[in-house]
Amino acid sequence: MFEKITEEPSLHDDLDKKSVGELLTEMNEEDQKVALAVKAAIPQITKLVEGIVPRMKQGGRIFYMGAGTSGRLGVLDASEIPPTFGMPNTYVIGLIAGGDTALRNPVEKAEDDPEKAWKELQDHNISTLDTVIGVAASGTTPYVIGALKHARAFGCLTASISCNPDSPVAQEAEIPIEAIVGPEFVTGSTRLKSGTAQKLICNMITTTTMIKMGRVKGNKMVNMQLSNKKLVDRGTRMLVEELGLEYEAAKQLLLLHGSVKKAMDAYREK
Repeated sequence: MFEKITEEPSLHDDLDKKSVGELLTEMNEEDQKVALAVKAAIPQITKLVEGIVPRMKQGGRIFYMGAGTSGRLGVLDASEIPPTFGMPNTYVIGLIAGGDTALRNPVEKAEDDPEKAWKELQDHNISTLDTVIGVAASGTTPYVIGALKHARAFGCLTASISCNPDSPVAQEAEIPIEAIVGPEFVTGSTRLKSGTAQKLICNMITTTTMIKMGRVKGNKMVNMQLSNKKLVDRGTRMLVEELGLEYEAAKQLLLLHGSVKKAMDAYREK
């Protein structure tokens, strides 16, 4: 029987009567449960990434589908791939119920349409090489359920990220990922532990995928976009370390070629 643990009463009561220090301490105690819940899901996350990588090497993409906080987390993770790994923004795409307006303001009833997400995926020319990941803390969001149901029938790899066991969303996914973090500190507020767990899992999925796609060398972001002085400095120091160049020579080489990897490749081909 489906159980909504995310809606159960908080383990902490009388929050309005507690001091700031007490509130922060108790929140931190709850947050410490998140990493362990995510750890338990690593086998499923592994299975997903091992399915994504060969598809992406053939041109496949990742689509995150979600509503509210879950949707925003998917969009956030997708938006960080180009600057971090130098990949075009077409490889990881976040879609949120209600569109970009919903990133800042709630869009009434947007998540209740089970057909809307599939129409949006079709607008992106969905392919069987693509992976569709439904993100829903409760595991009951119709927008996400519809996306997974249609995508799986179409032949996409599908996965879900939820925080209740055996949810409707998980049942529609080929690879259900469940981070059971328990009741929220503020009852039902899934922007807290559930959101943190989802953020961690999204980080894990895309970071390991990008590493396996060759976008990291050693432990460094050699394909990052040089979009500000901090990143230019970081890239320069990478070249100093890797190639033994003086700082200014390394900086000129980096700016000439536009990325650490291209600069290293060009220098070594001399």
